[in-house]
Amino acid sequence: MVAEGYYHAHEVCLEKCDGRMRCLRACPTGAIRVRDGKARIISELCVDCGDCITACPHSAVVPLADRLDERSPDYVCRIAIPSPVLYSQFPSDTPPRRIREGLKQIGFDHVFDVSRACDWAVLATRIFLREHTGKWPMISSFCPAVVRLIQVKYPELTEHILAMEVPREVTAREAKMKLSKELGIAPEKIEAVYVTACPAKVVSIRQPAEKQKSWLDRAVAISEIYGPLRNAMAHPENGGTAELFEDATYGPGWSRLGGMTSVLGREKWIAVSGTNDVTKILDDIENSRLRDVEFIEASTCLGGCIGGPLTVENIYVARSRTIRLGEKHGGNIERYAGQVESLYRSGFFEMENPLAPRPLSPLDPDIGKAIAKVRKRDEIYESLPKIDCAACGSPSCMALAEDIVKGDADRSQCVVLRAGR
Repeated sequence: MVAEGYYHAHEVCLEKCDGRMRCLRACPTGAIRVRDGKARIISELCVDCGDCITACPHSAVVPLADRLDERSPDYVCRIAIPSPVLYSQFPSDTPPRRIREGLKQIGFDHVFDVSRACDWAVLATRIFLREHTGKWPMISSFCPAVVRLIQVKYPELTEHILAMEVPREVTAREAKMKLSKELGIAPEKIEAVYVTACPAKVVSIRQPAEKQKSWLDRAVAISEIYGPLRNAMAHPENGGTAELFEDATYGPGWSRLGGMTSVLGREKWIAVSGTNDVTKILDDIENSRLRDVEFIEASTCLGGCIGGPLTVENIYVARSRTIRLGEKHGGNIERYAGQVESLYRSGFFEMENPLAPRPLSPLDPDIGKAIAKVRKRDEIYESLPKIDCAACGSPSCMALAEDIVKGDADRSQCVVLRAGR
């Protein structure tokens, strides 16, 4: 049941799994099955939203990210690019610069913030929406789980995704070019490590949906880095000064729901978070029920990236801190307007490749047999109770019918049929 070629940033620890099916019910794409009391993930359906990680009461779904102490001899320079979420994990009176200095203390040669790229992206998006003549609404692309959710479950909506390079990638690209010139080394010798709040960002680095290779090389979880970073910050005398792009401001808004759209300057927009609510909005777009909306800021993590499963702080505390930090350290993005206009016209923000639907495996490689199996699946489905209780270990009666056709289940697993109803 595992399709080759898809990388995922989590796995099921069978020793901890007790088959309670909370992960199965939480999965938005029906990618989880429970067989013999253990959960397993169908690779081609998984979009790495992380809902299964947060749903499991026993932490049986384990996130996978790179470790802080892992270093490759292929690189001669190591830079950190922290998600804005990182700043919200510390008290709001902690200067962002102090956190960046702490990152240098724990092993990074340079630290670059994504704030400038976030500001640029807002201005570039504003230009795009002003000149767009295609279908509405457009959907933000900064959440890779949303992008993959659309590719898997809503393939006809891929053309609604804003085909614009995301701030983390822009920052990594610009940082590597800057350091390559200053240090006289090839960009390929500079390792860019993203400090992330969610597993979807890990996947977007290992297996990007829009390009052959990410400008980022690795991703370390905030939960992994938090302890060493906090300890380092307690001894500032051992640290150095963290550099930024010389005109950078502090722009943490993207880490919380509505942070991007609040400064976009458009009237017809909505911001939505949490996989269930994102799915409802996508359903409305697909069924032409969403009117008078031009732009949608969407995140599968509740509350935005601050709700990512790889964080350590309470989401509401983090949100409050983010707002206060923005008020204290934020800058005026309009000063970039002329520069961004020029960059936008040059194609600076364009994605390398257009986003396309993710192809799913047919029921059989032979088209004739596949058609026969579809008919068999539909026949089996008609014999099932159609109540989608998931007690069989499949997320729906249709999923069970398909699993039966594939040979991964049988009718006896339906508890309603066994009860003779």
